[in-house]
Amino acid sequence: MPEPIEFYTWNTPNGRKISVALEEMGLPYRVRPVNIAKGEQFAPEFLAISPNNKIPAIVDPEGPDGRPISVFESGAILLYLGEKTGRFLPRSLRERVPVLEWLMWQMGGFGPMPGQVHHFLDLQDEADRRYGLARFDKETRRLYGVLDRRLAEREFVATEGEPSVADFAILGWAWRHPRHRVDLADYPAVKRWYERMMARPATARGFEVALS
Repeated sequence: MPEPIEFYTWNTPNGRKISVALEEMGLPYRVRPVNIAKGEQFAPEFLAISPNNKIPAIVDPEGPDGRPISVFESGAILLYLGEKTGRFLPRSLRERVPVLEWLMWQMGGFGPMPGQVHHFLDLQDEADRRYGLARFDKETRRLYGVLDRRLAEREFVATEGEPSVADFAILGWAWRHPRHRVDLADYPAVKRWYERMMARPATARGFEVALS
């Protein structure tokens, strides 16, 4: 039986991307909670595998050539797991390019922008909150609109027939749409996709597993 992947994480959108992927790919794993509220991400043993002191990170004891490997950054982890399993990451370059495009779209925008909404919502000073929320709320809604147009006539974001690692990445953040102050009814194609993804048993397990 394969040795489980050590999964260092916390209950955040970026953590949920990986728990969903691990469940969808049927890989054995062991959750290693990293309490970011207590600063555990700065511990030397964690920095050894995640030098940017961010979750998630993994250690795969059965990496390439059978030797252990550590991977940090959620996008890199998704690509690694897709390569390892041969699942949810097309082999042909032509089919892979849209997956890479939409994965980078998530990493560069649909994550950092709603993350700023989270930040400014938590501020107590109204003047500080007002400017940040106006700026990042608008950009977050623009990104939902981009995704809605993409999904208007598609079942999945970047592939046909089954989801890809790009869907897992985007879903991790769409999961927090109430905290983004976004009603998915305003983005009907995103809503259909979201409900379709959440109805997948493995995806549901990925959101149910305790990460904290």
